[in-house]
Amino acid sequence: MRVKGSAPRRRKSIRLRGFDYTQAGAYFVTVCTHHRIGLYGDAIDGVVKLTPLGEVVGRTWFRLPDHYPSVGLDAFVVMPNHVHAVIIIHRDVGAGFKPAPTQHHGPAREDAAAGPSVSTRIHSLSEIVRAFKTFSARRINFARGTRGEPVW
Repeated sequence: MRVKGSAPRRRKSIRLRGFDYTQAGAYFVTVCTHHRIGLYGDAIDGVVKLTPLGEVVGRTWFRLPDHYPSVGLDAFVVMPNHVHAVIIIHRDVGAGFKPAPTQHHGPAREDAAAGPSVSTRIHSLSEIVRAFKTFSARRINFARGTRGEPVW
């Protein structure tokens, strides 16, 4: 419990000190909503029925490889107040079904008319998760008619 006037508690980091989170591998990630508010669905008889905001989260997740070609997606589930996911970071950018980008001008961005820009560098796990949270929060705030409200 927090004492009035005291600083908010910071959770202990579970990241490995000195570990390079750009290394190829599979990473299990959990991301919780702000104040753990159930925005994304309701659990009914052991099954989560997604809200439209939960569907936004899912669509945003599955578009990550459009922005980050070094990212592969594995298991993913949207729960009422959090998501669980397995992110795979590949070192061989461009391998697989999609050809590697040959040109890149400027930072990765999303533009409805031009489509997503793609960076060819390897991104860290924290950068990828940050991007997912940013992209989804913008879409959720747009859908709710709010601007800049915390989502994650």
